[in-house]
Amino acid sequence: MWPRKRHWAAEAANDDSSLTDGDSRRARLSLSMRQAFFIIPFVLFLLIGAAGIALYFSSATATLRFAVGPPGSEDARLVQALAQQFIREHASIRLIPVVTDGPGGAARALDDGQAELAIVRRDIAYPQAGQAVAELRESDVVIIVPAAGSLANGGVKAAPQKQSAKAKKAKPIEKIEDLEGRRVGVVGRSPANTEVLNVILKQYQIAPDKVTIVELDPRDIAGSLRGVPVDAIVAIGPVAGPVIADAIAASTRGKSMPTLLKIGASEAIAAHHLVYEATEIKAGVLGGQSLLPEESVETISVKHYIVALKSLRENTVADFTRLLFAARQTLAGEYPVLAKIEKPDTDRDAAVPAHPGAAAFLNNDQKTFFDKYSDYLYFGLMLMSGIGSGLAWLASYARADDRVKRLKILDRLLDIVKAARAAQSVGELVKLREEADGILGQTIRQVEANRLDESALMAFSLALDQAQLAISDRRATLTGGPPPVPGEALSGDAKQTPVERARTRIKQLSKNAKIVPEPS
Repeated sequence: MWPRKRHWAAEAANDDSSLTDGDSRRARLSLSMRQAFFIIPFVLFLLIGAAGIALYFSSATATLRFAVGPPGSEDARLVQALAQQFIREHASIRLIPVVTDGPGGAARALDDGQAELAIVRRDIAYPQAGQAVAELRESDVVIIVPAAGSLANGGVKAAPQKQSAKAKKAKPIEKIEDLEGRRVGVVGRSPANTEVLNVILKQYQIAPDKVTIVELDPRDIAGSLRGVPVDAIVAIGPVAGPVIADAIAASTRGKSMPTLLKIGASEAIAAHHLVYEATEIKAGVLGGQSLLPEESVETISVKHYIVALKSLRENTVADFTRLLFAARQTLAGEYPVLAKIEKPDTDRDAAVPAHPGAAAFLNNDQKTFFDKYSDYLYFGLMLMSGIGSGLAWLASYARADDRVKRLKILDRLLDIVKAARAAQSVGELVKLREEADGILGQTIRQVEANRLDESALMAFSLALDQAQLAISDRRATLTGGPPPVPGEALSGDAKQTPVERARTRIKQLSKNAKIVPEPS
């Protein structure tokens, strides 16, 4: 019998060793599961926080630099007025005017990254880094022939009494070809408007050097013409704008009105130079008491755009576009140019492409934060759901594995009970007691880690009691001592629940066995 008992003891020791390793692995897995259930809410919190931060920055106030020029121009005043209007409305956009030497300087500021917005003219260095937000205005090219005796024509002192023979032979200017050899005043402080005149002259096969150019200050056309008479004036601007009105006033004498030259080749010019468009000045649009022009006049025009950087966020440009068009009603009285502001061509093949943000607003296709990122949020939640399902499966697998391990331990305790009843010596009982104490130590660690449910706790308590009772009973039989008192296995306070009594009993057994639980 002894070799058999020794085999049981060795097997129990080996099982105890493997049980300890398995318990350690299960402890680590269980700890990971518990950590995972803290990690999942934490990750969800991070996702919600990230969404909140993204929403905050998407709706935060944006500061945009707005390039415009020249200083003191109507465009510069308009940008300043828009900046103040946005502040009064507590808008999500703040504008900082960046004053340049003109539309060309504004375009360069945008390309150089010194501004995010700019007012530019289509024919003057249109920025490569910009896309249209709005069509601010259309500037018509008006060629004015001053009335005799007007300020532009030299005033009353240039009356015909003392004209030279050459002047008497000069025929009136009735068409573009008659500008050859004449003095032409060009309103503008940059060579851009002179370049427009040269394009027209070349279309009519007139060499630019055959025309004498006189630059006129747009802020003081009358002052520029004093003592410097001209045969014609080229003014470029909105038909109802101050530049053309001042040029006509300087070319008028009493009831004698100036005449306008038509550009009959406007279609051809627009076809060869895409920055210009063919248009016409409607009859009577420039006159006061007298009809001016008497009939519609063909001409060309150039457009001014408000442009934004291509790299500027779509939502930001959409918000600016919304605020810009909303400001028309408030500021149109002081700045009439705003009343005629128009949306740009939003077609994909437009000659002047619109910014996607402006196009989204103007086409009622602007996306909210959730419209834009809903797919990412959806897939994020799906991913978290999948991770949660996987962790739940792992937890279920771990619990199933724990149950199998517990059943094996309970089987070992039953084997100890059987072996104790058949033991033939105290030495065998000592080995069985040591094995039962080892199982008791593992049970205590599981109790402290709350890894045993109520049914398992009751089963272990009962099995351990039976093992201890069987060993004590057999020891009393072999040594002739008194047998243990039956029924003290689950002794305890009568007010305790069965589970509480089981916990108390396991602690009593560990105290009697002098087992100190190892840290889990």
